[in-house]
Amino acid sequence: MAEKLLRRPEVEARTGLSRSTIYAWISAGEFPQPVKLGARLVAWRESDIGDWLESRQQRNA
Repeated sequence: MAEKLLRRPEVEARTGLSRSTIYAWISAGEFPQPVKLGARLVAWRESDIGDWLESRQQRNA
């Protein structure tokens, strides 16, 4: 079964981050890299976002 891909608005909703923060953190290596689906189309693996959220919660615990 193929893994679900999340588009940016859904990633923003799940993480509470803005578009600019997401891309700044990607550049800094602090957020998962998106998967390129086309010339102007990217998405994130649901598992990557889940793992990132879990690591943030553990770090803040």
